Amino acid sequence: MKLNQSIYFMVYSVIATSIMYALIKYLKDFSVYQIIFFRALVTLAFTTPLILLTKIKILGNNKLILLSRAFLGLISMVFFFQSIKYLDLGVTVSIRYTSPIFATIFAVFLLKEKIKIIQWFFILISFIGVILINIIGIKIELIGFLFALLSAIFLGLVFVITNKIGNTENPLVILNYFMLIALIFSGLMSIDSWVNPSFSELMLLIGSGGLGYTGVFYMTKSFQNSKVSILAPIKYLEVIFAIIIGFYFFKEEYTEYSLLGIFLILIGVTLNTLFKDRHILSKRF
Repeated sequence: MKLNQSIYFMVYSVIATSIMYALIKYLKDFSVYQIIFFRALVTLAFTTPLILLTKIKILGNNKLILLSRAFLGLISMVFFFQSIKYLDLGVTVSIRYTSPIFATIFAVFLLKEKIKIIQWFFILISFIGVILINIIGIKIELIGFLFALLSAIFLGLVFVITNKIGNTENPLVILNYFMLIALIFSGLMSIDSWVNPSFSELMLLIGSGGLGYTGVFYMTKSFQNSKVSILAPIKYLEVIFAIIIGFYFFKEEYTEYSLLGIFLILIGVTLNTLFKDRHILSKRF
């Protein structure tokens, strides 16, 4: 029963996050900072009351590490939202999904983890996919590609720091730090470029924030109740959804090479995730 429930939760997360990507793409007249501002505001409207009601220590235990994770997460989000404005949705999301690969590499240097030869092979598969997309697949703007790649790199660092935090912090506190820093920074950065939204645009901005929170909430609930090896591949359905949404709603086109590149990225990341999870289980038992 728990497994089925976890799969449903992950599917909810994928749907919510995919629609959020589409809204960000649609809201092209607004700066990424204004979009992030509403994303953070809506999320904090959920997380802060929950923390206060459950009497969780709102400042957490490792303030410096929590702040570091928040800043790195913010940088990744800014780059990612910027890349959506330049690239097709499927391409942007697939490049960002190389973040677990970067996390694996960073873990070698920061956490002193050992990488098996087979994992380097999986990493190579993903990077061949990135090359196919950027050089052969389709003509894409270099600035958009760099934004997406930088977003993946910084998200990889976020994964490593989150791993370092472990169970010492409540997930709500981690998310609250992230969104509070995002709210302050994006609020300041959007002052000069602020666009007063119409009522419908305001609803879409709030909706994108609500969908972002829903995606994170259900993803967290899902991972709490089942194995990463089962759920992670489902999470990668976001790429497929992004391609479908981009094709039907934004008239985006994909060549055989770009689709092959996206496929290789997903294969490399999925195999690396499955291998890591199985390796951890074999150590425990």
